[in-house]
This record gives sequence, C-alpha cells and structure tokens, in this order.
Amino acid sequence: MSGFVDEAQLNVKGGDGGAGCVAFRREGPVAFGGPNGGDGGKGGDIWLVADRNVASLIAFKDHPHRKAPDGVHGQGKDLHGRRGKDLIVTVPEGTVITDMYSGELLADLANHGDRWLAAAGGRGGRGNAKFLSNRRRAPSFAEQGEHGEERWLKLELKLMADVALVGFPNVGKSTLISVISAAKPKIANYPFTTLEPNLGVVRLDDTTEFVVADIPGLIEGAHEGKGLGHKFLKHIERARVLCVMLDLSDPDGPTPQEQERVLLHELGEYQPELLERPRVVVGTKSDSAIHDWDGLTLSSVTNQGVRDLVGRMAALVHEARQAEPAQEGIVIIRPQADGARVEKLDDHEFRLVGRQVERIVALNDVTTPEALNYIDHQLKRLGVPKMLARAGARDGDIVWIASFSFEYREEG
Repeated sequence: MSGFVDEAQLNVKGGDGGAGCVAFRREGPVAFGGPNGGDGGKGGDIWLVADRNVASLIAFKDHPHRKAPDGVHGQGKDLHGRRGKDLIVTVPEGTVITDMYSGELLADLANHGDRWLAAAGGRGGRGNAKFLSNRRRAPSFAEQGEHGEERWLKLELKLMADVALVGFPNVGKSTLISVISAAKPKIANYPFTTLEPNLGVVRLDDTTEFVVADIPGLIEGAHEGKGLGHKFLKHIERARVLCVMLDLSDPDGPTPQEQERVLLHELGEYQPELLERPRVVVGTKSDSAIHDWDGLTLSSVTNQGVRDLVGRMAALVHEARQAEPAQEGIVIIRPQADGARVEKLDDHEFRLVGRQVERIVALNDVTTPEALNYIDHQLKRLGVPKMLARAGARDGDIVWIASFSFEYREEG
C-alpha cells in the first residue's frame, strides 16, 4: 500500500454539550429547598494542527471520521458536568483545508504549529438553578446541551520543499535524489516509475541542508491535467528553487532544447509566477549522451557534475531563503450568526433559525406551563413576534424552531 497520500476527505464532529440538571435541595428538614441543578459540560473541540513530523494524509484514507468527546451532564448539588477533552488532529505542514461541498478555502496550515478550529463543541445546557428569579422560585426545567458542529472537509497537501526536481518521465530525477540524499525511491528504466513525490534531505555541512522533492514526470499538456499533471504540478507551487532536468541520452525523444521549452511552457500555463522562481537547468545522463548541451551536465552513475549541481542548488536556496519573509498560515475567521432570522417554508409555515433562538427552546421539558411561559417571554425579548409579523405571518400559521413548533398569534 502506498505510504504517501496528498488528498483526503475528513469528517469532523465536535462533542455534544452535556444537559443541565433539574434538582432541588433536600437537606435535613428542608423538604423543598431551592433549585441546585448543575450545568452540563461543554463538548470537546476539534483542532487541526500542522506537524512537521507528519509526512502525508494517509491517516485519513481509510478512517476519515474524527469525533471529540461529549460534555458530561450536570448533577444535583450544583455539580457541573466535566467538559469534553479537545481532540488534536495532526496534519502535514502545507495542508490546505477547504469545504468539501462548496470548495471554500477555510485554512492553509503552512508552518509547524499552525492550528485551526475545525469543529466547535456544543455548549453545555444550564441547570435549573440558573433559571431562578423573583418570578420563578422553583424552576422545573433545564437546558439540553447543544450538538457539536459537524462538517466534511477536503484536505490537500502541497509539499514544502526547497528544491523541486522537474523533468520528463524517466529523466533521472529519482536516481539523482537517491545519490544526493538518503531517500530510496523506486528506480526503473521505464516512464512514470515515480507516481508520488519523494522527499530527500541534502546536507552539505553542519549549517547547510535543504529539502529536495522528486516530482513525478511531466508531459506536454500537464497543465490541462494530462498524465495526472495537476496532481503533480501542485507540489511545485511552494518550492523555492526549480531544478529543470533534461535527458541527453534518449535517441527517440525530444531534444534537450525542446524538453526545456515544453517544461517551461507547462509551468507557465499552470502558474505564471513559477517562471519567476530561481532555477537551475541541467542535462542528465551525460555518461551516455547523444544530444549536445552547452549548460550544466551530470551523470548520477559516475557522479560527474553532481557536486557542482548540489552546490548551485544550495546557493540558490540560500538566496531564496534570505529574500522571502516567513510564510504565515491562513485561517479564515467568520463571525457566527446569532439572534434569529425567519425562513418562509410555505404559505402558512415559517421557521426561525439562529443559535440564540434555538437555545431558547432547547429545554428538557417544553410541555409544562412554566417552561412555555419562559419560552414565550424569551422570544418576546428577542423580538420574534415583530420579526414574524414583518415576514407576513398570520393567526394560526405554524412556526418551527428546530423540532419545536407553535401556532402564531398576532399581538393584540
């Protein structure tokens, strides 16, 4: 099974909040004391965190579901429920997160330690002690806990490499990375041997090291998706330096000049700014070359030219690192809709939507007169009757709030 996965789907579900408790003091001679039901605990959140020790998204390939623990229910004697523990989900550096259905960008975790709240846990319900007032001396109801957020995400990994090896299939990229680093990619004498990127660390001395990515071979039309072009090209986007490799030994293939033209065209069509990146162009397989090439050449078999190429790479990487500011991760933060809004379902049916209005009816028992009076009072405080009137509600129309419904009555 492949050990590298660069795209995955992830379902995240925050923990549900614990329910508030209905309880009254029963201490010694006090038969009917005041309310002392505790609050429910908040559900656990789910955080996605970039970790340099995670190399791919393979952990989500067969197990795409992550759920945070629920909050604990409240108890009597003002005992509040324990909150659910947050769930930390580690992803590789360079992971881009989008909404699976809308494609909306949600976060780009570029650096080690970048974190994003993927699914918030539900709030815990308030116990009946919180509903004590001068008008309500013995509240017999409490709030239910909120459900945690749930969503489907698309994760996409864009490799964070210093140098990307770019070339036609079978140009010698895997052989080169195996010579200059400890990486051991699959090497064979046929096109598309490499179907997934390989990373290798090149260390020249105690102060100079950089990461090289062996990008699977590109063909003409790669920017249009031919030969899995889009899948491969995305891993070049974040490379600081490009190493364009040209085959000097293929008698039936294009000339080095034609290879260079095609590769630069594909890079420019995919993302024009890639042509502005520092790059080094090298002819490969010089030990069996049949084409002329005036530039830098190498042979991974005899090691001819390898030291010169690595030195050139190191110099370009150093210059690029000095010139660029530290890359910051992107997290999109949007305020959560609160209050209430009215949706018209039918000629005589409406729905109220909003976190605040849904919390009002989230009680453990909505059938008692006391609970109904509380709901009616809170809806008026929120201005719901006026909102419904402006939406065109008439006497007898049905109004839904989550699974709770009531008949609308115009205010006299």
